[in-house]
Amino acid sequence: MAADLASRTMQRASWRIIPLIMVLYFVSYLDRVNIGFAALTMNKELGITDEAFGLASGIFFWGYFLFEVPSNIVLEKVGARIWIARVMITWGIISGAFAYVSGPASYYVLRFLLGVAEAGFFPGIVLYLSYWFPAHRRAAVTSLFMAAAPISTAIGSPVSAALLQMDNLAGLKGWQWMFVLEALPAVLLGVFVFFFMTDRPQQAQWLKDDERRWLVETMDAEIASRKAHGHASLWRGLADLRVLILAVIYLGTSAGLYTLGLWAPLLMKSFGLSTTDIGWLNAIPSIIAVVAMYLWSWNSDRTGERTWHVVIAVLVAAGGLAFAAVAQSVAGVVLALTLVNIGISASKPPLWSMPTLFLSGTAAAAGIATINSIGNLGGFVGPYAIGWLKQTTGGYAAGLLVVAALLVLSAVLTLVLARGQKAS
Repeated sequence: MAADLASRTMQRASWRIIPLIMVLYFVSYLDRVNIGFAALTMNKELGITDEAFGLASGIFFWGYFLFEVPSNIVLEKVGARIWIARVMITWGIISGAFAYVSGPASYYVLRFLLGVAEAGFFPGIVLYLSYWFPAHRRAAVTSLFMAAAPISTAIGSPVSAALLQMDNLAGLKGWQWMFVLEALPAVLLGVFVFFFMTDRPQQAQWLKDDERRWLVETMDAEIASRKAHGHASLWRGLADLRVLILAVIYLGTSAGLYTLGLWAPLLMKSFGLSTTDIGWLNAIPSIIAVVAMYLWSWNSDRTGERTWHVVIAVLVAAGGLAFAAVAQSVAGVVLALTLVNIGISASKPPLWSMPTLFLSGTAAAAGIATINSIGNLGGFVGPYAIGWLKQTTGGYAAGLLVVAALLVLSAVLTLVLARGQKAS
């Protein structure tokens, strides 16, 4: 009877929460990386060099870094419903403003402001999931949420490519239409979130009384256990060495993710492909990665193992980047990008299941935000390294190998963290 109640409650919570957060992250990721497609035509028109594009792509994460922890602490205090709605509406407005970029300077400013606006979204959702789903279910649930990133690439790539063809409609370039039309869903969804999202299980009127009681008691017991064996205060969450190590591990995975999202279209263009062909080919690795991510995360939850599920995945991604550096054909590049997509996507859910095993309350809010804010600086390091080294060397190989090295470092640090956990 208890098992039936747990299953029924989790199923109802999953159907209520997961589709919504997947759609939100889909739009979020699309608005972060659609400049990779805009660059196919915009860069030349505005005189933006490879190095300037890499800098603009990555400067987003400095805004993210500076405001991530404060944003997540505010979410913990005021609730996810109000704060996620605020985040989405402001990022949607700024994302649409990219249609009026006039050169590198305005490009830099808007990318930074987009990072400020979106700060707190991703770690806020990770924290939000820890309110609703017990730890032994969290990797699989997180994988469904994070599957929205490769799905966004799979669907968004051909859509963005098609929007680029809308040149001179109503006096706007295709890349301008792309920014405007892809920004609108964020604003509309922000309004929807305000009226639809439920902050905590205690407020879930859409659960039956016995379901709500079971979920509240289950999550309260888990929180009490974490407080007894881990950290709950703000400063302990920020100062925990494990948080800092996880942040550096995540930096490597972020460098890989945003190298893919921002540079893959231009890498494919170097083989002389049309914009339409790039849109469809760029979708293939992401579709495969969605399946791999879910199966890998399901296995991590089934076995309760996290460390090797992170290590093996990031090494696969590193190998894919090294392969991409030497690939001489379109087929080779697509295969390499598929390996990178699989590895990066599969590593993240088990990685994000680690901090909530030893953090709770405000410490969890601060710790998760710290991991995400420092880790996402990889989104600056990777794309900027690719742009600078391409402009310096004339090719992509050196930059891709630098990002591969960061992923190898992530694997090593994951093993170090696991050894430290066993010793403590």
